[in-house]
Amino acid sequence: MADPVRTQAVLEALNEHGFRMAIDDFGTGHSSLARLWRMPVDLLKIDRSFVAEMPDDEAASTMASTIIHLASSLGIDHLAEGIERPDQLEHLVGQGACLGQGYLFGRPGPASEIAALAA
Repeated sequence: MADPVRTQAVLEALNEHGFRMAIDDFGTGHSSLARLWRMPVDLLKIDRSFVAEMPDDEAASTMASTIIHLASSLGIDHLAEGIERPDQLEHLVGQGACLGQGYLFGRPGPASEIAALAA
């Protein structure tokens, strides 16, 4: 992000070749609303730091909800990271979340074990 003009050109070139783009940990670090609407982005990943505090922390819930609505309004998919408890999942679904990942669904493991889950 030190050279946004070059970054934009690289992302557009990758997009033209069929690559899908995701912004990880959205809402933290180098996330920029000024750049978001110009970038060829397919997915915003809602940072786990917001999800971890949900649903009890109103500010964290508001941040996640805002990201969900922003992504939806821009036609971008969104994914909530770090879902560990049923109450977090229920809250996110109530806010319109469409994708999620976390220990509630499964723990990391060898590819052979993950492939067996899909069978």
